[in-house]
Amino acid sequence: MHISYYSLEKQDAFQFRGLQFWRRYIESRLTTVNAYFRFVTTDIFTWETQSNNLPKDFFDFIVISHCFFADPVKRVEANNTYKQIFATTLKNAGYVLLIVQDKKLFKIYDVKQIENQAQEKNVVDKFMAELGLELIWYKYLTSTGSRKPSSAADFAKIAKEKLQKQLYMNPILQQYLGQKYQSCYALDDYVILAKKS
Repeated sequence: MHISYYSLEKQDAFQFRGLQFWRRYIESRLTTVNAYFRFVTTDIFTWETQSNNLPKDFFDFIVISHCFFADPVKRVEANNTYKQIFATTLKNAGYVLLIVQDKKLFKIYDVKQIENQAQEKNVVDKFMAELGLELIWYKYLTSTGSRKPSSAADFAKIAKEKLQKQLYMNPILQQYLGQKYQSCYALDDYVILAKKS
């Protein structure tokens, strides 16, 4: 089960293309896979109306990518939804993979991100406790090689020297957001593997 959040006009076409890719991938597997569910997260806050569509104790693996909220009210509501999903649809031996933007994760707890792994682990542990999950492993993926946020000028220099341009997204960003520059692919995400606690 994959849960993700897209804000650029909901990007339904992109979600649909991603779903088609995963269906082709799953169909090519030698071992059988039960199903792949797309959860349209523009409706994340109307979970109750969709909850009957998901089978009980069914999923071995749930991925939630970039669908976390810094706003306290939305965060509590979304996290309660995730906890319900874990409790009812995730098998007891199932896993959860969370992908969350670094700035968002630290903003949730009003902590300034610095080059301090003990502080980082504390933030990740709080996040796991809030979701009712047990941490197995996590990794910070960054384009800069540093946990400390870069200034816009420093990041622009790194991007120009080391990062690839977003050839297909740039026209969309320029059309819808009026962006004048070419964006590069960049990573600043925490990837967190967890299980039911």
